[in-house]
Amino acid sequence: MSESSAATVSLADVSSYLPGEPIGTEYFTRFARSDRMAKNVMFRSPRTRHHVDRDETAVDMVERAATPLAERHGAQLFSKIDVLLTHTQLPDNPVMGCGPEVARRLGMRPQIAYDLHNGGCAAFVNMMGLARMILRTTDARTALIAVAQNCAGPVFTQTEIRKLAQAPVPGDGCGIGLLVKDDSAPILDVECRTYPEFAGDMDFSTNGDRKYWEPGEGQGCVSFTESKVTKVFARGNRLVPEVAHTVCERIGVKGRDIDTFVTNQPNRLFLRNWRDALELPVERHPDTFDACGNLFAAGIPVTLDTENRAGRLRNGSIVLMSAFAHAGDFAAAAAVRWGAGR
Repeated sequence: MSESSAATVSLADVSSYLPGEPIGTEYFTRFARSDRMAKNVMFRSPRTRHHVDRDETAVDMVERAATPLAERHGAQLFSKIDVLLTHTQLPDNPVMGCGPEVARRLGMRPQIAYDLHNGGCAAFVNMMGLARMILRTTDARTALIAVAQNCAGPVFTQTEIRKLAQAPVPGDGCGIGLLVKDDSAPILDVECRTYPEFAGDMDFSTNGDRKYWEPGEGQGCVSFTESKVTKVFARGNRLVPEVAHTVCERIGVKGRDIDTFVTNQPNRLFLRNWRDALELPVERHPDTFDACGNLFAAGIPVTLDTENRAGRLRNGSIVLMSAFAHAGDFAAAAAVRWGAGR
């Protein structure tokens, strides 16, 4: 749906949080076993990443990421939020999401609160689309969307998992977006696509028959085979530019004319290929991969916040976001005319 067909909704601000001190790759190399998968470009390590502490919850992360918003907009901001959407990569409580506790911590009483588990690395864009739809179709005027990536420390440092080729790639972090019903930083277009044919291609297993909730041996982790890696790589190369070009076409610009392109960041090769597909120079496709690793759903908002705080996002410029999830079962893109510059 284009901007002109309904009330305008803006991405008015972003903020983020990275837990702890940066952790170097040497943490993992001392445990690494000889593994041909380590040579795969999908698993080339970033220089550093951040890990949540064992007792740090998704709610803690959202609360800390939200602090700059209160500093900029006033403590009363959260009491005026009408819609709260949260996404947690590794739910602290498997029975319920973190939305109500986030609302309690921040002093919110939202009309609508949804915890979303789908969307994966594209969850932030997915939530932008959902929040925009809610604001357009109800009397709600403000929304807070929060994504917490918190599985790097708990999952990828397990004694057996930290030996694997993929262990050094993920990092933890949290990103938040503030959406308002006005034209200060309009969301120009959002495209979300589900690909059911690829559902189930990503496995979370204990490398045995044990279910992850059952007692016994075996450490749970997302599992990869070389054949699956090849398939995911081909899909990711195609899906992210595909949804990005769709948004560009609808808002009437060429990919090469986008001012800033922000994607999820699984590895350097994806980043290079996506940038090439849109014919963009490296300076217009920022990422935080070498400092933070693969931040999953938090990659887009953390990078946006990093660039915004550095003064590299010019008000009035077009920022395009695009990402794919899991093994390719979802992809999404959105364009914003930036207005949160400081």
